[in-house]
Amino acid sequence: MKIFLPLFALFFCSFATAQKVPTVFADYLEPDVAVKGEVVVVVPPDEIQQYIRKVDEVRKADPEWFAEYSEKAKPGVPLPFHEKLGLSEEEYADYLELWDQRKMEAVPQGEVIVRLEQAEEGLWRIRVTGVGSDITTMLYNPADDTYTTTSGVMKRIEDIAADKRSILGAWTGKEWKMELEDSFGTTKENLAIGKLADGSFGLLVYRIQEVSTSGRRLFDKSMVIRFAIKQS
Repeated sequence: MKIFLPLFALFFCSFATAQKVPTVFADYLEPDVAVKGEVVVVVPPDEIQQYIRKVDEVRKADPEWFAEYSEKAKPGVPLPFHEKLGLSEEEYADYLELWDQRKMEAVPQGEVIVRLEQAEEGLWRIRVTGVGSDITTMLYNPADDTYTTTSGVMKRIEDIAADKRSILGAWTGKEWKMELEDSFGTTKENLAIGKLADGSFGLLVYRIQEVSTSGRRLFDKSMVIRFAIKQS
């Protein structure tokens, strides 16, 4: 016996299959829905520079100690207090207070459009216009949870649960990373998608670095995009 489905039913089935969103994106973006975004930078109050200069003097005077101390500290947040940092306890407390006043500010001509879409069978992309177009070239494969870029393949790493004193503040998200070494040096590439702890905005964070075998930085590009998050 032959079974015939109405055309609208066939269309609905194929559409629903095509629109099945990978779980890594489900909390942040809806498929084929363009949302506004902007490239942002984090700007602390100008007064914090006096303390940054003092710490930098310590770094220059004793680079070995500073490197060792920094390596042991929690990444992405201000260094914990130490007598050798060049700040008194009162100055350090003032530094933290100023750091807590930092703000995300949009960069000039940094407006973008962000859109999640199915690139081809089994692959997805986040299309970003303008200055964020590098992200558009990356293809996500939900089958193995990887991102293919022009540099190679980024693999999923531990989820992000950033401290409130991290550069971007408290936020959570998913992250992919690649590190390639060859005779010329090392290439590192990261992409993350997430949202601020208060749910006000989504975040796309991208960085690519190239370092020579001698340790000299050849290329370093980073970008933070704040976008209108999917409403539940």
